[in-house]
Amino acid sequence: MQNLLLVIALVALALLLWLAPRWFRGHREQRDRQRLEDALKHLFEVEYRGRLGSLASIGGALDLRGSAVVEVVTRMQSQGLVDAQGQEFKLTPEGARLALQVVRAHRLLERYFADEARLPLKQVHRAAERQEHSLTPADADRLSAALGHPAFDPHGDPIPTREGLVAPAAGTPATSWTRGKLARIVHLEDEPEISFAQIVAEGLRVGQFVQVLDANANHVLMTDGEREFRLAPAVAANVFLAAADRAGWPERVVRLSDLPDDRVAEVVTLDEACQGFSRRRLMDLGFTEGARIRPALRTFAGDPRAYDVRGTTIALRREQASQVLVRPIDEVETRSPGSSDPGKAAVGS
Repeated sequence: MQNLLLVIALVALALLLWLAPRWFRGHREQRDRQRLEDALKHLFEVEYRGRLGSLASIGGALDLRGSAVVEVVTRMQSQGLVDAQGQEFKLTPEGARLALQVVRAHRLLERYFADEARLPLKQVHRAAERQEHSLTPADADRLSAALGHPAFDPHGDPIPTREGLVAPAAGTPATSWTRGKLARIVHLEDEPEISFAQIVAEGLRVGQFVQVLDANANHVLMTDGEREFRLAPAVAANVFLAAADRAGWPERVVRLSDLPDDRVAEVVTLDEACQGFSRRRLMDLGFTEGARIRPALRTFAGDPRAYDVRGTTIALRREQASQVLVRPIDEVETRSPGSSDPGKAAVGS
């Protein structure tokens, strides 16, 4: 028996010695591939904003130092993915193609985690980073179709198409915006995480209308007409604004989540930040232009909240209701003489 146990132990040891180098080699190859893809993604993002990456910027983005950064750049150069321009690096056409695949996977995953997995916005970037390297182009195509081919990620960045087309960068940092000029938030930069966490904590979101009241070396002060948002300049520089265009919109537009319990309203539109499956779901539930809405029931905690729309009572979480833009209307407008309330059937969200 002892001899048998000894033989088993020796066989197990031999198997371990045979497998260990292969496991470590596979792990190292996977790590190197992920670092290379992360570096390509970083170079794409800085080029997208009109700059070029450097050893320092790549090291900062990948949290690498010294020879580890040089190793990543050397590998990209040997594979023909980047060209050196002085102390900076520019993607080659092949490097740009591979970078766009990673960017597309990342932004689609962010859309999925925000809309379907219902992760808090401050968590979706990290969750997408963990999954992006395992998503093949075919997987990305299937995910895009399942989400309704969304055009933007939750931070306002355009999602590249399967052909590699991507809309040009939009927006001006809040630190450079004209004071008092009406603007709409079109992009919230999600890195560094500490700055993005402050932006989210303030309650700022893509699609929100704001005005810059004051900007100096100590702070940038913005308002949405009801609340004020005070950010350090380094944080405010990650909030990108574009000229607001409310042409054709009715006056007094508010978010459904802010509609008082005793008011009736009609749907104007859905927030542009609401994309893909979430947008289709709200439209399927009846939240389309011109639909009349009446708050029907509020839970003890206030979330979710029920609304009467198109003869049905529908419960929405506050986050969902905030994506529906409505115009409060007078009660007398909602019914013709002799009309009665239609029947209702409770529907969950």
